[in-house]
Amino acid sequence: MNTPLRQINLFADIANAYAEAPGGVLDNASLYADVAECMGTTKEALDASIPIGRAGVPRSTIKRKIRWYQQTLKQLGILEHVPGARGVWQLSEKAGKDLHRAATGVTLVAFNTDLGVAIWGAHQDVFRRFDEPIALCISSPPYPLRKARDYGGTDERQYVDFSCAALEPIVRSLVPGGSIVLNLSGDIFESKKPSRSLYLERLVLALNDRLGLALMDRIPWVNYSKPPAPTYWACVNRVQLATAYEPLYWFTNDPDHVRSDNRRVLEAHSAQHQRLMALGGEGRSATYGNGAYRIRPDSFGRVTAGRIPRNVLERGHACSDTKAYRRQAQALGLPKHGAIQPTSIPDFFIRFLTEPGELVVDPFGGTVKTGLAAERLGRRWLVTEWMYEYLRGAAEIFTHFAGFQSAFG
Repeated sequence: MNTPLRQINLFADIANAYAEAPGGVLDNASLYADVAECMGTTKEALDASIPIGRAGVPRSTIKRKIRWYQQTLKQLGILEHVPGARGVWQLSEKAGKDLHRAATGVTLVAFNTDLGVAIWGAHQDVFRRFDEPIALCISSPPYPLRKARDYGGTDERQYVDFSCAALEPIVRSLVPGGSIVLNLSGDIFESKKPSRSLYLERLVLALNDRLGLALMDRIPWVNYSKPPAPTYWACVNRVQLATAYEPLYWFTNDPDHVRSDNRRVLEAHSAQHQRLMALGGEGRSATYGNGAYRIRPDSFGRVTAGRIPRNVLERGHACSDTKAYRRQAQALGLPKHGAIQPTSIPDFFIRFLTEPGELVVDPFGGTVKTGLAAERLGRRWLVTEWMYEYLRGAAEIFTHFAGFQSAFG
């Protein structure tokens, strides 16, 4: 992977100090103290001065170095002066309540393991310069909601262009027969009407026409714990049914050589099927559907490793990884992500569509569930996320993996 996995810690220490400060605002005296603590430096060493320059004015070399990195972060667009306040700086881009977005063109490693890396930055700033072969991209892009969540998004009119632009550099690096899986929303409605938007159909056609992606399947993620949406049309006006699924779209760049293998995701046989295998199969003959379906005395007798999954995933939102992330976010005083997949969704597709050691990416990383599933399955991974606080909370879930390093200290 050509993306660097280590960067000078002071960049991260300083950015982290501002992100954890109330409102992202910090005066220089507090900054010096916070960074010195991260560096393991005493107050005496921090304040120690030596003659600097031709005039020999006593200066603290550590404070000078911190200010140099502070100025560099300003040039990158991450920090800015607070108007009218001397020596007080703040994170420059706020994206919503207590969220800070990476500035355009800025990409910093948030944390990494031996297998993967999470980058604080916009996906386009990473993948347009990326040339590593990608086996799978699995992601849940921001939905085209009428009222965007705190982490941003785009409206329905721009959604097709937005999605194609995000995926184009990834498709360019996709190995022959590689896959792209998108978790999208089926609950987007025409303005002030109970009829559903056709944005999904437009997106599928655009991904085929513009990027050459073939649609392999539409897989419903059935989640009976979903709130009974659409609230207005199902619960108030009673003209719609309560939605219980989200669509998962599976694409490939080469359907003739697609790298999927359903033997990697076999499920346990039912108790009845296990009994039939133990008995050597059915002991009867029968015909159904005008001869289209026949049962013979040995039917279902061959012993197999498991049953092929149906193209419907039944998964609730309940997830121990999500609970762990929320505990860590709360302990750190961080805002919690409002839309989190269970890890079982990326886990399934990573097993189905990739081999160990291959690269899995997610341009809209959120709480890095794709990276977590890939890590556990022995796949390499790269995740980008432009909201600092989400990566800060997610990093705590990776601390026990081999090679873990964090810019957060």
